[in-house]
Amino acid sequence: MRETLREKIMVVCNKKIQAKGESVGLSFYAFFANKNDDPELLMEAATWWIQTHQLDHFEKACKIKQMVAAGL
Repeated sequence: MRETLREKIMVVCNKKIQAKGESVGLSFYAFFANKNDDPELLMEAATWWIQTHQLDHFEKACKIKQMVAAGL
């Protein structure tokens, strides 16, 4: 996963956790605007989420943050 996506995921997870608490869930769509302005990056996130790690549609932001921080 490219570094810019890792950074984006960390920022979004931190914002969601700060706003809604440790138990907040999200999907990989949370890292993108409603307008799909970067389909390549969206597919990279989807591949990491769905194919590589076989995550559910919604996962805890804390879990995603830990996975990204660990370099998974």
